[in-house]
Amino acid sequence: MNTSEPVPSAESRLRAAPPHALVSTAADLLAELVGAQDVTLLLADYSLTLLHPVTHLPYTADPLPARNGPAGTAFTTQTPTIETLSDPAADLVHLPITVRGDRMGVLSVRLPAGRTDPPLVLRLAEFATALGHEVSTADRDTDLYVQARRTRRLTLAAEMQWQLLPGRGCARDEYVIGAHLEPAYTVGGDNFDWSTGADHLTLTVTDGMGQGIDASLLTNLAVGALRNARRAGIGLADQASLADQALYAQYGGRTYASTLLLRFELDTGTVHAVDAGSPQLYRLREDRIERIELDAQLPLGMFEETHYEEQTFGVEPGDRLIAVSRGVHGIRSASGDLFGEHALRQVLSATRETPPHETARAVVAGLIEHFGSKDLTADAAVVCLDWRGRERSTP
Repeated sequence: MNTSEPVPSAESRLRAAPPHALVSTAADLLAELVGAQDVTLLLADYSLTLLHPVTHLPYTADPLPARNGPAGTAFTTQTPTIETLSDPAADLVHLPITVRGDRMGVLSVRLPAGRTDPPLVLRLAEFATALGHEVSTADRDTDLYVQARRTRRLTLAAEMQWQLLPGRGCARDEYVIGAHLEPAYTVGGDNFDWSTGADHLTLTVTDGMGQGIDASLLTNLAVGALRNARRAGIGLADQASLADQALYAQYGGRTYASTLLLRFELDTGTVHAVDAGSPQLYRLREDRIERIELDAQLPLGMFEETHYEEQTFGVEPGDRLIAVSRGVHGIRSASGDLFGEHALRQVLSATRETPPHETARAVVAGLIEHFGSKDLTADAAVVCLDWRGRERSTP
């Protein structure tokens, strides 16, 4: 080998790997670079309850819990966790894999004992992030990682909905978003979407009428129309109007999509909002929880050429916003008791100090406990946003 030639970086070697061969490439790289004895990629399933090892399909290894155990601790706390093994000659390091705030899973690396010093763990954490980016890119070209996330088969409606989602989290200096959707494997009409720019964040929560494939087709049209209008640089109220026209043209008012549209100005914390239906919005400021009351306007597609108007409110650094679909605030237990605002406030109070991802999951967990079954009869979407704001320069 010509020693004058540059040595390819680990990241470039990952990028050069075939999409289906990222795990074996990562294992070879870490064996070469740090003496890793074994490498396992664990991806979170759609309900965020299990971490599935990526192996040859069908699975040849059992999943691990996503809420406890060393790997689960790394996933939920988003910090590297070192597991002491019965074999005194080795340690197991579990590294969270998160891409721009979207928690994907865990990379577990078995190392010779005594090698897990902080600088090495930091290098491994950076490697895990690089691997996560490559897995996200590889999803365009292979089904391997999508299949590995599944505990069971998705319905066709759920397949369409998950392909429509931007992810389950997003993080920037100004905010952190965590979102959750259930029933994960049979969801039909609920959706959340976001888009960030240099000076703003647009966030929507949509609840398509109906169930199954009909609801999924409706929501796909609604979200596609909203994105089309947003990407044309059109204002929030006009985005709602154009999506409303698209749905009415297709369905003639027979079915519609309830949608909450929000646009955050990153410099000021001013939020422009259009409430077109049933999703509800709550704000936690210090120890106070309040529902943000917006003028209820017609859902998208209910009537022809509906006119929408924007409202504004403000967020301050430290504020937390929670948006929930009707499947959360309107669900009833087997005895007919409404989950309602009181129960929702209790969950939000109990999770005030937890990250947005865990708060969104906890709301759905409370909903499932109230309903008495994991098999929810209505879709439930929860989006939690922690607002940090942007430091304003002083003259």
